[in-house]
Amino acid sequence: MSDIIYLFLYKFFKFVVTYTPQSLQSPFFTALAYIFYKFDKKHTNIMRVNLKMCFPEFTGQKIEKIIKATYRNFGYFGADFLRNQDSTKENILNKVSFKNEDILLDALDTKRPIIVQTAHYGNWELFSLAMAAKFGSVSIVGRNLDSSVMDQILSKNRTKFDIELIPKDGGARDILKALKNRRLLGILVDQNTAKKDGVQCEFFGKKIMHTPAASIFANKTGAIIIPAFIKRISRDKNEICFFKEILAENYEGDKLQKATQAQSDATEQMIKEKPDEYFWMHKKFKHFYEEIYK
Repeated sequence: MSDIIYLFLYKFFKFVVTYTPQSLQSPFFTALAYIFYKFDKKHTNIMRVNLKMCFPEFTGQKIEKIIKATYRNFGYFGADFLRNQDSTKENILNKVSFKNEDILLDALDTKRPIIVQTAHYGNWELFSLAMAAKFGSVSIVGRNLDSSVMDQILSKNRTKFDIELIPKDGGARDILKALKNRRLLGILVDQNTAKKDGVQCEFFGKKIMHTPAASIFANKTGAIIIPAFIKRISRDKNEICFFKEILAENYEGDKLQKATQAQSDATEQMIKEKPDEYFWMHKKFKHFYEEIYK
């Protein structure tokens, strides 16, 4: 039954972005965002709690403004995802500019494996398409959607331009193979992680459990970790920002923890630039501050 509902919603929104004028789409998605803000109490409250944890200096009014803008951005990103399903490399690259691109180009020149560490920030679906269109073969680590029907449909878009999807669970062999073949490997590292699987780090001065996956694979393969994120800079343009590379071998002591902390710091730095583009719906602080979500 859920597959039928997901399929109906997909076709409905696909129709909206394909056949209705842009002048009508903007108010439609703005209204939809407001409905979610008002009636999706569970996720709105999680977002409110997370923002208060990260920005205690913000007034309640400012936090509510960010939450509303976050919902609007999700609407924009979702509509853009549907538009990109039949897009060309040229059209994708027309939507994107690159900042600090030399960081990635210098890393590519070393011929070492490269792990691109990112987060649920900005239009991350466009991010992978743009990276593949610009730099070639890309492998993305992620989990399958709960709906098998939607997973099959959306995978067609996610695997354009020689993008490979690697399951988050049980994908270690494929990850190592991708790095060996010098495919860019993308990993989203910002979600809450089980204590047995995570490394304790700080995020906005608060304790969190952070996945060490990128650090572990970098340690095994000698890969360079490059934090990179995509943000919206105008109505029709996004910018992919590359941050200074993370080299696990350069740290003393607990290399795994320090390389992972550096990834958390990069994500925090990006969020501070534009908080309304982050996916605040994760219970990021659950392990150490569980009571705040009650």
